[in-house]
Amino acid sequence: MKSYLKRIDTNTIGNRYDVTPLFSHQADFNALIDDFVACVGDTTVDLVAGIDALGFILGTAIALRLKVGILPIRKGGKLPVESYKTEFRDYTGQAKQLEIRRDILAQGLRILIVDEWIETGAQVSGAITLIEGCGAIVAGIASINMDDNAKTRQISSRYEVYTVWEEGA
Repeated sequence: MKSYLKRIDTNTIGNRYDVTPLFSHQADFNALIDDFVACVGDTTVDLVAGIDALGFILGTAIALRLKVGILPIRKGGKLPVESYKTEFRDYTGQAKQLEIRRDILAQGLRILIVDEWIETGAQVSGAITLIEGCGAIVAGIASINMDDNAKTRQISSRYEVYTVWEEGA
């Protein structure tokens, strides 16, 4: 197991782990970003899309390393401008929305989607819908972990997925 993964708090309430301790340790956070950039390798990325909220942290760091911009994918109702929106049900079964500005994505842009942890695949599927709906291309998906279930297997069969979590970590 990568040593920095030990910073993730697995002793949590519910079925989610807390990755924020990893973010607060500069050397370990740096190693995590190094690993993501290495995974992405030679993949052409024009823009990184970070999903609200922890995807903003990871996405911004990855975008800086890749020397590209960041597209914040916001939770519904947060943008004070006209936006594209999509609805989905999150890992708890709650109806939610994601939204992006209408003037950022263009036909053919290659987008790396970043979220900290993909449980059911619903939120990242919403991000895919927004990106592809604008004519952009999903170049890949980066997340510390993507749980294994029917929805996430469908995603990983269609897109390149970059994760660093190791089973049994």
